Amino acid sequence: MTFKLSAETRAKYMQVSTATLCTALFKRGLRNQFIQDVRPLKADGPNMVGEAYTLRYIPAREDLNPITVFQNPEHPQRVAVEQCPEGAVMVIDSRKDARAASAGSILVSRLMVRGVAGIVTDGGFRDSPEIAQLAIPAYHNRPSAPTNLTLHQALDINVPIGCGDVAVFPGDVVVGDREGVIIVPAEIAVEIADEAVEMTAFEDFVTEQVLGGKTIVGLYPATNPQTLEDFKAWRTKAGR
Repeated sequence: MTFKLSAETRAKYMQVSTATLCTALFKRGLRNQFIQDVRPLKADGPNMVGEAYTLRYIPAREDLNPITVFQNPEHPQRVAVEQCPEGAVMVIDSRKDARAASAGSILVSRLMVRGVAGIVTDGGFRDSPEIAQLAIPAYHNRPSAPTNLTLHQALDINVPIGCGDVAVFPGDVVVGDREGVIIVPAEIAVEIADEAVEMTAFEDFVTEQVLGGKTIVGLYPATNPQTLEDFKAWRTKAGR
Protein backbone atom coordinates (compact mmCIF):
# COMPACT_ATOMS: atom_id res chain seq x y z
CA MET A 1 0.00 0.00 0.00
CA THR A 2 1.38 3.39 -0.94
CA PHE A 3 -1.31 5.61 0.63
CA LYS A 4 -1.41 5.88 4.41
CA LEU A 5 -4.31 7.46 6.25
CA SER A 6 -3.33 10.12 8.74
CA ALA A 7 -4.94 9.97 12.16
CA GLU A 8 -6.79 13.20 11.35
CA THR A 9 -8.26 11.90 8.08
CA ARG A 10 -9.15 8.56 9.63
CA ALA A 11 -11.04 10.39 12.40
CA LYS A 12 -13.03 12.35 9.81
CA TYR A 13 -14.12 9.17 8.05
CA MET A 14 -15.20 7.74 11.39
CA GLN A 15 -17.90 10.42 11.70
CA VAL A 16 -19.45 10.47 8.22
CA SER A 17 -21.92 8.15 6.49
CA THR A 18 -21.50 6.11 3.35
CA ALA A 19 -24.53 7.99 1.97
CA THR A 20 -22.72 11.32 2.33
CA LEU A 21 -19.58 9.84 0.80
CA CYS A 22 -21.59 8.53 -2.16
CA THR A 23 -22.81 12.05 -2.85
CA ALA A 24 -19.35 13.58 -2.51
CA LEU A 25 -17.95 11.04 -4.97
CA PHE A 26 -20.87 11.47 -7.37
CA LYS A 27 -20.04 15.19 -7.55
CA ARG A 28 -16.71 14.07 -9.02
CA GLY A 29 -18.34 11.73 -11.52
CA LEU A 30 -17.77 8.53 -9.52
CA ARG A 31 -21.06 6.62 -9.55
CA ASN A 32 -20.03 3.08 -8.68
CA GLN A 33 -18.10 3.09 -5.41
CA PHE A 34 -20.67 1.50 -3.08
CA ILE A 35 -20.11 -2.25 -2.78
CA GLN A 36 -23.31 -4.02 -3.77
CA ASP A 37 -25.12 -6.56 -1.60
CA VAL A 38 -22.92 -6.56 1.48
CA ARG A 39 -24.11 -5.74 4.97
CA PRO A 40 -22.63 -5.60 8.47
CA LEU A 41 -22.81 -8.67 10.65
CA LYS A 42 -23.80 -6.48 13.59
CA ALA A 43 -26.13 -3.53 13.33
CA ASP A 44 -24.36 -1.12 15.65
CA GLY A 45 -20.82 -0.08 16.36
CA PRO A 46 -18.45 2.54 14.98
CA ASN A 47 -17.53 3.05 11.34
CA MET A 48 -14.99 0.77 9.73
CA VAL A 49 -12.15 2.81 8.22
CA GLY A 50 -8.85 1.69 6.73
CA GLU A 51 -6.72 1.27 3.64
CA ALA A 52 -7.68 -1.64 1.39
CA TYR A 53 -5.58 -4.79 1.54
CA THR A 54 -6.95 -7.24 -0.98
CA LEU A 55 -7.28 -10.97 -1.49
CA ARG A 56 -8.56 -12.51 -4.73
CA TYR A 57 -10.32 -15.84 -5.07
CA ILE A 58 -10.87 -17.77 -8.29
CA PRO A 59 -13.17 -20.77 -8.74
CA ALA A 60 -11.76 -23.80 -6.96
CA ARG A 61 -10.54 -26.81 -8.92
CA GLU A 62 -10.93 -30.01 -6.96
CA ASP A 63 -7.45 -31.44 -7.56
CA LEU A 64 -5.81 -28.22 -6.34
CA ASN A 65 -7.92 -27.60 -3.26
CA PRO A 66 -8.02 -30.59 -0.91
CA ILE A 67 -8.25 -29.77 2.80
CA THR A 68 -4.52 -30.47 3.12
CA VAL A 69 -3.59 -27.23 1.32
CA PHE A 70 -4.10 -25.41 4.62
CA GLN A 71 -1.05 -27.24 5.99
CA ASN A 72 1.08 -25.11 3.69
CA PRO A 73 2.20 -21.95 5.56
CA GLU A 74 2.46 -20.20 2.20
CA HIS A 75 -1.21 -20.70 1.37
CA PRO A 76 -2.34 -17.25 0.11
CA GLN A 77 -5.33 -16.99 2.44
CA ARG A 78 -3.17 -17.71 5.49
CA VAL A 79 -0.40 -15.39 4.28
CA ALA A 80 -2.89 -12.57 3.76
CA VAL A 81 -4.27 -12.95 7.27
CA GLU A 82 -0.76 -12.79 8.72
CA GLN A 83 0.38 -9.87 6.56
CA CYS A 84 -2.65 -7.57 6.41
CA PRO A 85 -1.33 -4.37 8.01
CA GLU A 86 -2.58 -2.96 11.28
CA GLY A 87 -5.29 -0.39 10.60
CA ALA A 88 -6.04 -1.77 7.11
CA VAL A 89 -9.26 -3.40 5.91
CA MET A 90 -9.06 -6.79 4.22
CA VAL A 91 -11.25 -6.83 1.11
CA ILE A 92 -11.93 -10.24 -0.44
CA ASP A 93 -13.01 -10.78 -4.02
CA SER A 94 -15.24 -13.85 -3.80
CA ARG A 95 -16.89 -13.24 -7.18
CA LYS A 96 -20.20 -12.49 -5.41
CA ASP A 97 -20.46 -16.21 -4.65
CA ALA A 98 -21.68 -16.87 -1.11
CA ARG A 99 -22.22 -20.61 -1.57
CA ALA A 100 -18.97 -21.22 0.32
CA ALA A 101 -17.37 -19.17 3.06
CA SER A 102 -14.72 -16.56 2.37
CA ALA A 103 -13.38 -16.96 5.91
CA GLY A 104 -14.47 -18.03 9.38
CA SER A 105 -14.28 -16.83 12.96
CA ILE A 106 -10.74 -18.09 13.65
CA LEU A 107 -9.20 -16.14 10.76
CA VAL A 108 -11.27 -13.04 11.55
CA SER A 109 -10.23 -13.34 15.20
CA ARG A 110 -6.60 -13.40 14.10
CA LEU A 111 -7.13 -10.22 12.06
CA MET A 112 -8.76 -8.58 15.06
CA VAL A 113 -5.90 -9.47 17.41
CA ARG A 114 -3.40 -8.14 14.88
CA GLY A 115 -5.15 -4.74 14.84
CA VAL A 116 -6.76 -4.95 11.42
CA ALA A 117 -9.60 -2.42 11.07
CA GLY A 118 -12.15 -4.70 9.40
CA ILE A 119 -12.96 -7.27 6.74
CA VAL A 120 -15.28 -7.22 3.72
CA THR A 121 -16.29 -9.91 1.25
CA ASP A 122 -18.87 -10.02 -1.50
CA GLY A 123 -19.32 -13.67 -0.53
CA GLY A 124 -20.21 -15.04 2.89
CA PHE A 125 -18.64 -15.88 6.24
CA ARG A 126 -18.97 -19.09 8.18
CA ASP A 127 -19.27 -18.90 11.98
CA SER A 128 -21.13 -15.66 11.36
CA PRO A 129 -22.79 -15.53 14.83
CA GLU A 130 -19.34 -15.73 16.43
CA ILE A 131 -17.89 -13.11 14.06
CA ALA A 132 -20.76 -10.79 14.94
CA GLN A 133 -19.62 -10.88 18.56
CA LEU A 134 -16.01 -9.93 17.77
CA ALA A 135 -14.64 -6.41 18.21
CA ILE A 136 -13.89 -6.02 14.51
CA PRO A 137 -16.30 -4.78 11.81
CA ALA A 138 -17.20 -7.45 9.28
CA TYR A 139 -19.34 -7.21 6.15
CA HIS A 140 -20.63 -9.96 3.88
CA ASN A 141 -23.51 -10.97 1.65
CA ARG A 142 -24.93 -13.73 3.84
CA PRO A 143 -23.86 -16.54 6.16
CA SER A 144 -22.26 -19.56 4.51
CA ALA A 145 -21.20 -22.69 6.39
CA PRO A 146 -19.18 -24.62 3.73
CA THR A 147 -15.41 -24.16 3.82
CA ASN A 148 -14.02 -21.85 1.16
CA LEU A 149 -12.08 -24.70 -0.49
CA THR A 150 -15.30 -26.19 -1.84
CA LEU A 151 -15.73 -23.26 -4.25
CA HIS A 152 -12.88 -20.75 -3.82
CA GLN A 153 -9.15 -20.86 -4.41
CA ALA A 154 -7.16 -18.03 -2.84
CA LEU A 155 -4.73 -16.82 -5.48
CA ASP A 156 -3.54 -13.18 -5.35
CA ILE A 157 -2.67 -10.90 -2.45
CA ASN A 158 -2.87 -7.10 -2.56
CA VAL A 159 -3.69 -6.71 -6.25
CA PRO A 160 -6.56 -4.76 -7.86
CA ILE A 161 -9.79 -6.71 -7.44
CA GLY A 162 -13.52 -6.43 -7.90
CA CYS A 163 -15.73 -6.64 -4.83
CA GLY A 164 -19.48 -6.32 -5.19
CA ASP A 165 -19.06 -4.79 -8.66
CA VAL A 166 -16.63 -2.13 -7.39
CA ALA A 167 -12.99 -1.83 -8.43
CA VAL A 168 -10.77 -1.89 -5.35
CA PHE A 169 -7.10 -0.98 -5.56
CA PRO A 170 -4.66 -1.61 -2.71
CA GLY A 171 -4.48 1.51 -0.57
CA ASP A 172 -7.94 2.83 -1.47
CA VAL A 173 -9.86 3.96 1.59
CA VAL A 174 -12.58 1.59 2.74
CA VAL A 175 -15.41 3.01 4.84
CA GLY A 176 -18.22 0.94 6.29
CA ASP A 177 -21.25 1.94 8.33
CA ARG A 178 -24.64 0.42 9.16
CA GLU A 179 -25.73 0.72 5.51
CA GLY A 180 -22.75 -0.86 3.80
CA VAL A 181 -19.27 -0.23 2.44
CA ILE A 182 -17.86 2.39 0.08
CA ILE A 183 -14.47 2.62 -1.62
CA VAL A 184 -12.79 6.04 -1.83
CA PRO A 185 -9.91 6.28 -4.32
CA ALA A 186 -6.67 6.97 -2.46
CA GLU A 187 -5.82 9.93 -4.71
CA ILE A 188 -8.77 11.97 -3.44
CA ALA A 189 -9.23 10.46 0.01
CA VAL A 190 -8.13 13.53 1.96
CA GLU A 191 -10.31 16.03 0.10
CA ILE A 192 -13.32 13.70 0.18
CA ALA A 193 -12.96 13.37 3.96
CA ASP A 194 -12.87 17.15 4.36
CA GLU A 195 -15.91 17.64 2.14
CA ALA A 196 -17.89 14.87 3.83
CA VAL A 197 -17.39 16.44 7.25
CA GLU A 198 -18.72 19.75 5.91
CA MET A 199 -21.66 18.01 4.23
CA THR A 200 -22.49 16.12 7.42
CA ALA A 201 -22.64 19.32 9.45
CA PHE A 202 -24.98 20.91 6.90
CA GLU A 203 -27.17 17.82 6.72
CA ASP A 204 -27.49 17.78 10.51
CA PHE A 205 -28.56 21.43 10.37
CA VAL A 206 -31.10 20.70 7.62
CA THR A 207 -32.52 17.74 9.53
CA GLU A 208 -33.02 19.90 12.59
CA GLN A 209 -34.75 22.55 10.49
CA VAL A 210 -37.05 20.04 8.77
CA LEU A 211 -38.00 18.40 12.06
CA GLY A 212 -38.82 21.89 13.30
CA GLY A 213 -41.32 22.35 10.47
CA LYS A 214 -39.26 24.10 7.78
CA THR A 215 -39.87 23.37 4.10
CA ILE A 216 -37.05 21.85 2.09
CA VAL A 217 -37.59 24.45 -0.64
CA GLY A 218 -34.59 26.79 -0.58
CA LEU A 219 -33.18 24.77 2.31
CA TYR A 220 -32.04 21.55 0.67
CA PRO A 221 -30.25 22.36 -1.54
CA ALA A 222 -29.43 25.74 -0.06
CA THR A 223 -30.64 28.04 -2.82
CA ASN A 224 -31.89 30.63 -0.35
CA PRO A 225 -29.02 32.90 0.83
CA GLN A 226 -30.64 33.11 4.26
CA THR A 227 -30.19 29.37 4.64
CA LEU A 228 -26.42 29.73 4.58
CA GLU A 229 -26.53 32.55 7.09
CA ASP A 230 -28.71 30.46 9.38
CA PHE A 231 -26.34 27.52 8.96
CA LYS A 232 -23.33 29.63 9.95
CA ALA A 233 -25.12 30.81 13.08
CA TRP A 234 -26.25 27.27 13.91
CA ARG A 235 -22.76 25.93 13.42
CA THR A 236 -21.21 28.53 15.71
CA LYS A 237 -23.76 27.75 18.40
CA ALA A 238 -23.29 23.99 17.99
CA GLY A 239 -19.51 24.24 17.99
CA ARG A 240 -19.32 22.44 14.64
